Amino acid sequence: MTQQTELLFHEEQTFSQSKWWRALFLPAIGATILGTVGIFAWGIVQQLVLGKPWGDRPMSDSALLITGIGMTLFCLAMGWLLFSLKLSTEVRREGLYLRFAPLHRSFRKIALENAVSIEARTYNPIKEYGGWGLKKCWKEKGMAYNVTGDRGVRIDFADGSHVLIGSLKPEELAQAIQLIRS
Repeated sequence: MTQQTELLFHEEQTFSQSKWWRALFLPAIGATILGTVGIFAWGIVQQLVLGKPWGDRPMSDSALLITGIGMTLFCLAMGWLLFSLKLSTEVRREGLYLRFAPLHRSFRKIALENAVSIEARTYNPIKEYGGWGLKKCWKEKGMAYNVTGDRGVRIDFADGSHVLIGSLKPEELAQAIQLIRS
């Protein structure tokens, strides 16, 4: 019989929640996928159907077919990955857990024993971490887990490192983390 743990905080965020992401990257991703598929489809039609070599130094028919199919599958896989990325944050009685699916297969525990401060704050994702995602800090020894917005909880550790967790509810997250530390 498995023992259920008390869940004090739970949040799931996706890149698609962000309005700027949808407005900027959705068309770009779609255009990239359609462009890649279209270019290789034209090359395959030109070389295999019309019998005209495609390009100055054409590939063999089989290499063109394999490359075209491979590039199409690669673009579709990258599109799927971007749309399926999800940051799950949980605060349970026994600790703080993060999962960046599908990159992480299971939750990762953030050790809080050496935490010296926990603060809900506004930050600049691009300036401080180089954007959104699973990021190393540019200026300091730290990590960021963020997918949308500019709010989160920063946890500083005794060794000078830190972790920033992006959240749409940073005050609630910080309060739950403080609760398990007391």
